Amino acid sequence: MRRDPPHVKECAIQRLITAAILLPLVILFTLKATAFQFSLLIFLIALAGLDEFYRMTLPTRRGEGRVAALAGACSVFTVFSGSPIVPLMTFTALVLGFALIALFRLKEIPQAAADSALVLMGFLYVPLLLSHLILIRMLPHGIPWLFLIMVIVMTGDSAAYYVGSSFGKTKLYPAVSPKKSVEGSLGGLAGSVAGAFVAKAIFFPELTPVDCVATALVLGVLGQLGDLFESLIKRSCGVKDSGVIFPGHGGILDRLDSILFAGPAAFYYAYFLLR
Repeated sequence: MRRDPPHVKECAIQRLITAAILLPLVILFTLKATAFQFSLLIFLIALAGLDEFYRMTLPTRRGEGRVAALAGACSVFTVFSGSPIVPLMTFTALVLGFALIALFRLKEIPQAAADSALVLMGFLYVPLLLSHLILIRMLPHGIPWLFLIMVIVMTGDSAAYYVGSSFGKTKLYPAVSPKKSVEGSLGGLAGSVAGAFVAKAIFFPELTPVDCVATALVLGVLGQLGDLFESLIKRSCGVKDSGVIFPGHGGILDRLDSILFAGPAAFYYAYFLLR
């Protein structure tokens, strides 16, 4: 069994302290907040997440990045419209608006296409995926579903870390995330399944054993892919963390990378299979 160096243990302690402070606050807010109040939280998270994304990918376009972050974050409120037309109108306006900004403000013509694509990618990556959490909150069993996502992702992440640290030998995707291993990934999925059954026993008895296994595996796999995708972005941009907002945890995107991919899958599973 490998032993972690002191700085790794210190970082792990920081992570535990931060989680011990933030997790109860998130749980309490999710239980007490109305759907609209919850959407305000998602708006703030989307705003911070988009700002981090554009800070990484467009470091020389801070003005345009801030405007794009605010505009994109506001789009999460379109889920309250009850009409599929409003979100389409919103994203159409975002695309056309920032296409015009690119046309008249971006002077470096060879870089204009790449910069424009990154702005639009930010809209799709952060607010579009995050808005599914608001849709989940509005479902009949929305709050238990939100907690289930957190449990599956967190238990999977913890299990992957400890199994990978102790027994990891086979690299999973070294070009993107050198420390992740196949053993850790499989351990993470096992942890997600265990977490789903714990959730069923404590606060979500409506789930069947099949639901527990299915949601844990689907959300667990997507959560790991979300983690790898964010690692790809960070490595491409030459940064270690997306931000520094959480001691020991990095930025908003570092904490939500798995949930960004798992949240939409949880919504569609609940909406189509458990109605």
